[in-house]
Amino acid sequence: MHTPSLIIGALMSVGFVSAQGSLKSWHPARPGESRGPCPMLNTLANHGFLPREGRNFTLPTVKHALLTGLNISEDISELLYNFALTTNPGPNATTWGLDTLGNHNILEHDASLSRSDKFFNDDAVSFNATIYNQTRAYWTDEKITIQMAANARLARMIDSVKYNPRFALSDLAADFSAGEGAGYMLVFGNKTEKTASRDFVEYFFVNERLPTEIGWTIPSEEISVDNLFDFSNDIYAATSYAALESKAGMMRRNGMVGKVF
Repeated sequence: MHTPSLIIGALMSVGFVSAQGSLKSWHPARPGESRGPCPMLNTLANHGFLPREGRNFTLPTVKHALLTGLNISEDISELLYNFALTTNPGPNATTWGLDTLGNHNILEHDASLSRSDKFFNDDAVSFNATIYNQTRAYWTDEKITIQMAANARLARMIDSVKYNPRFALSDLAADFSAGEGAGYMLVFGNKTEKTASRDFVEYFFVNERLPTEIGWTIPSEEISVDNLFDFSNDIYAATSYAALESKAGMMRRNGMVGKVF
């Protein structure tokens, strides 16, 4: 089983509990407000579930945001909070924010589903339509399956490996990238069928907004750590390197022998 690290790329949070938020109170970041490389966390800040300024998140606020906005369990919030603390370079840090998440190759990583690799334009935070269109090309039906999520993830890795001479993906980041797929599948999908609504997922990525306007509702059943691990491991299992490119060849060309994606 892969480690809990896998979830943070798709779901994270913020500040002190004064941030309440609602599905209706959405607006994008205003001048002086910070956003990061994770579209789900940006979305929670845009709705006010996380502090809109995007800085100095505490554990109580993270728990509130994930549970209230997405019905994600508090044990996942604790896990996310502790991993995210590693992005704050300050000594003995007790908070983190969307601003610290952009520190490269800790939780933010190459081969994002919707961001450019930092190498190309020094911006791995802003939404990149070209990169996102590469991802969505693999969602070939109105219901996204685990296989489609796995194919999209691997395709982005192969593209980055091909064009980025400084491509890097740590074990932690590889788990996070699987968690990004698990995240959108769980929040915008059906846990029993293991599918997600393509309309909901696309609306979310493009707008960094929860897709209530097109019929989405907060999941009625709490999303647990077991759900997260289950979906993430399914994405690993469904990753067919041979279908896109020889995994061994890709690894040899980039000096990554033994690396597991």
